[in-house]
Amino acid sequence: MERTDIAIIGTGPGGISAAITSKIRKKNIILYGENKVSDKVTKAHKILNYPGLPAISGKDLSAKLKEHLDQLEIPIDDKRVTMVYAMGDYFTLQLSDGSMQEATCVILSTGMVQEKPLPGEDEFLGRGVSYCVTCDAMFYQDKTAAVIGYNHEAEEEADFLAELADTVYYIPMYKEEPVLKDKIKVIREKPESVFGDMQIEGLKTDEQTIPLDGVFLLRDAIAPGKLVPGLEMDGNHVKVNLKMETNLPGLYACGDITGTPYQYIKAAGQGNVAALSAVGRLDALKRKAAADNE
Repeated sequence: MERTDIAIIGTGPGGISAAITSKIRKKNIILYGENKVSDKVTKAHKILNYPGLPAISGKDLSAKLKEHLDQLEIPIDDKRVTMVYAMGDYFTLQLSDGSMQEATCVILSTGMVQEKPLPGEDEFLGRGVSYCVTCDAMFYQDKTAAVIGYNHEAEEEADFLAELADTVYYIPMYKEEPVLKDKIKVIREKPESVFGDMQIEGLKTDEQTIPLDGVFLLRDAIAPGKLVPGLEMDGNHVKVNLKMETNLPGLYACGDITGTPYQYIKAAGQGNVAALSAVGRLDALKRKAAADNE
């Protein structure tokens, strides 16, 4: 497996700033997002404090950021990162299509996850609760599972799950009607909790209790503490120092996930710092490897 220098997760101002700086410093990078600048930027009405771009709309700032990426020939990989594992001197990223990607350094710029975890979600993570259908669908051959989808992309994963599972429930958390295979049962109810003993046994909604072998929660983003096992948090935020370093060597964070203020200019500045810190680590590792070979 080819290992990239830096994997950057998130296409807001923090992630894009980190990608730009890393590319200028001639590092091999992969930028993960939704194949576009984050909707949180695009949908902003007006931004008043971005230097050099007074009173710019979110749509126009998004276009400027994308233009900068295009000029540097930085593509956006639209595969969703479902887990990041620290492997010592590198990281392995688990992706939504079931593939893996290795990176020497990782920069998290995923933004704040707005949805609170369901009661029982944390307790049963890995014991019936999952964030990746492609990765874990095989465990539900001829079983019953539910997909709680927060976007239309979740419909594709539900269709795939239906090829293996005996029964699949789909709970859309958006207003539009999902387009799914006929065998999938769509439920317009509010999920309230998952429950069980050693393994998940079911899902409670505001209208009923559904016996299940597994539940897939497919949100737009995964909370960083769940995305990266062993990551030190400070409440809901990733704990970082002034170099944007986390407690895991080689892992950096920037933007809203590091705390207030939640502003684009702060995220962009932190993305630059995170990238420079990652570049410094890569250069130090290269010097060490050269010295060891002498």
